[in-house]
Amino acid sequence: MTSLVTSEMIDEYETTGVVFVPGLFENHVEDLRRGVELNMSEPGPYAAENLKQGEKGRFFDDYCNWNRIPEFRKVVKDFKINEAAADLMRSNSVQLFHDHVLVKEPGTSKVTPWHSDAPYYFVKGNQTISFWVPLDPVKDASLRMVAGSHKWKKQVLPTRWLSEESFYPNPEDYIPVPDPDQEGMQIREYEMEPGDAVAFHYEILHGARGNISDSRRRAFSLRLLGDDARYTKRPGPTSPPFPDHKMNEGEKLRSDWFPILFKRH
Repeated sequence: MTSLVTSEMIDEYETTGVVFVPGLFENHVEDLRRGVELNMSEPGPYAAENLKQGEKGRFFDDYCNWNRIPEFRKVVKDFKINEAAADLMRSNSVQLFHDHVLVKEPGTSKVTPWHSDAPYYFVKGNQTISFWVPLDPVKDASLRMVAGSHKWKKQVLPTRWLSEESFYPNPEDYIPVPDPDQEGMQIREYEMEPGDAVAFHYEILHGARGNISDSRRRAFSLRLLGDDARYTKRPGPTSPPFPDHKMNEGEKLRSDWFPILFKRH
């Protein structure tokens, strides 16, 4: 196992679906900052601005840019990061799903709404992991996660962030988005330095407060898959959409689009 991931951290990830990994990306902070600036100056086809008219600040996000931004590609292929992912997932292999950039400029009061990522994805399986990595010190604008929510019996309703409408035409198949603060759920939240990472399962309910500080909150997220991850069809276009993928229910994701990053010998 990598020295940055202990057996206690692996057990915690399995039990709660969330674990803090200090310094996992510390050698890539400047790379990622450059990559984010390039991404924001040259957005990809999936880039979005997440504020309604009249809301102050800027909340930019974009994903699936590792192939065109060299700094992201360098991070994606880092052996130490992928070995840590394999350890935490108890997986023999690690496959790339996608990268994601989220930037809240100073004075952006817009919250990241509570949501789980898995319902938006065309992936099923228990061996999944996201690393959320701040590129600026974060305290009040850090990621907030509900421990153990990856084991809930039903998925949380996926919604569109701006319109707050159901993402798919079958909202009755999901549980309504809860209010973890009002319902007294166990929320994990960490003060983080640039290059620290919080790892969380795709099914974890999570969100973030607005950034009302006078500093930027740039974050890079890396979404990875383990041995048991498979393609599954959703009731509509997924996010990311990955059109014309030609995959069938139950298949491993095609490795020419989603490369294998790590395999144990």
